[in-house]
Amino acid sequence: MTCLWCTSSRVTATLQTVYWELPDGFRAIEITDTPSVSCAECGMIYQEEDIVENIEDQLFLIDTARLNKTISYDELMQKPRRLKRNYFK
Repeated sequence: MTCLWCTSSRVTATLQTVYWELPDGFRAIEITDTPSVSCAECGMIYQEEDIVENIEDQLFLIDTARLNKTISYDELMQKPRRLKRNYFK
């Protein structure tokens, strides 16, 4: 694995807390233990595209009005969906 920002191979998989705006745009939530990449070379910490896509799809497909201000990544991914998948992609 290499860093998307500086292409260094000095990266490690980590779990980070991230903040995400909900699809309706009225509030944001804290998502703990989110799979992330940390680069020792440039210092960037980021989520890979598949994780970003998983979070955005899940937030689009669940009832976000019932979410607390803080939730773990795993808890978020286990929330029941209103639709089976994002048909708007």
